[in-house]
Amino acid sequence: MRNSKPLLRSGPTAAAAAALALALAGPAAAAGISVSTTGPTVSVSTSACAQVNGHWGTASLLHSSQTSFSQGRQVALSGNGSGQSAAWSDVAPGTYTVIVICSNGSTAGTQSVVVSTAPTPSASPTASPSLGVMGGIGGGSTDYGTVTLVAGSALVGTGIAATAWYLRRRNAARRS
Repeated sequence: MRNSKPLLRSGPTAAAAAALALALAGPAAAAGISVSTTGPTVSVSTSACAQVNGHWGTASLLHSSQTSFSQGRQVALSGNGSGQSAAWSDVAPGTYTVIVICSNGSTAGTQSVVVSTAPTPSASPTASPSLGVMGGIGGGSTDYGTVTLVAGSALVGTGIAATAWYLRRRNAARRS
């Protein structure tokens, strides 16, 4: 009697399908907002909002003591269909939260940012916490690009194929 292992045979096919899905979803997964600081200036950009009645939406900069969107410094988004942005100047040092609400009422994203006293630009487009982890929505994912996702998927697929090959060889040796 022969033992059939359809799951083992479908492993490489499933790995290839997962790699393709990761490669195609990579650039699309970068939705939300991107916040950066340059000295006392805080900037936010997004491509998540659609224009409604000539307006893209509003961004609000909240200090740590403020709790709602309406309490923050609000700026109207400007831009076009491929991207919108807003900026605040003369921001005092501290920890802030940036919230972007589109004209249709949906929230494009929320992200924390630290404004330091040194007028050096941040090394990355998103602000990093200086003394630990800032919790909250947004900023928890990074777009690594298609090449990185394909390379990682290829490594995973190779591992799955090598495991399947080893198991088949081991089972063939037992049958002999």
